[in-house]
Amino acid sequence: MNQSFIAYLILLLFVAAVRLGELQISARNQRRMAEKGVAKVGEPRFRWMVMLHIAVLISSALEVIFLHRPLIVPLAAVSLAVLAFSILLRWWVIRTLASHWNVQVMASTSLGVVTSGPYKWVRHPNYLAVFLELLAIPLIYTAWITAIWGTVAHIAILRSRIHVEEEMLMSSPQYRAAMGSKPRFLPGLF
Repeated sequence: MNQSFIAYLILLLFVAAVRLGELQISARNQRRMAEKGVAKVGEPRFRWMVMLHIAVLISSALEVIFLHRPLIVPLAAVSLAVLAFSILLRWWVIRTLASHWNVQVMASTSLGVVTSGPYKWVRHPNYLAVFLELLAIPLIYTAWITAIWGTVAHIAILRSRIHVEEEMLMSSPQYRAAMGSKPRFLPGLF
């Protein structure tokens, strides 16, 4: 194994470790919200989302190993920049949402509606960050098959999740008034 591939594996392990840390933050926030009477919203595809995140990391490594993907430096540089942006955006989201942030859909509008940080411009910056991250991770080392199937699967799962989440959120008059006219992912588009 060459050094660039070892560095890529370390990056994949780093992303996995960050995900585990996020799960701990989420569990803590879930407990705190439950103590305040906030309920978890049923979401049938949550397990699929978790499996997708794990599968993209594993598939990226396996594709590089077994299909002997080359490291294309310009593609790696752009993909690393996209990954860095997505990580920064996601941590901005986590910091902005504070105790509201969660990996599962929670009916937390009774605790207030967050309209600061990236939520000043869009309704779902976290989903944009995760989408970019799952696209960039395989492309860092030219695992284009994983990038394609991962993106297609992520869009399918995300459509269902956003439907569940927005149905819950838009049922709140406060949320609808504060966020209803904002675009979902990209400011000023769609």
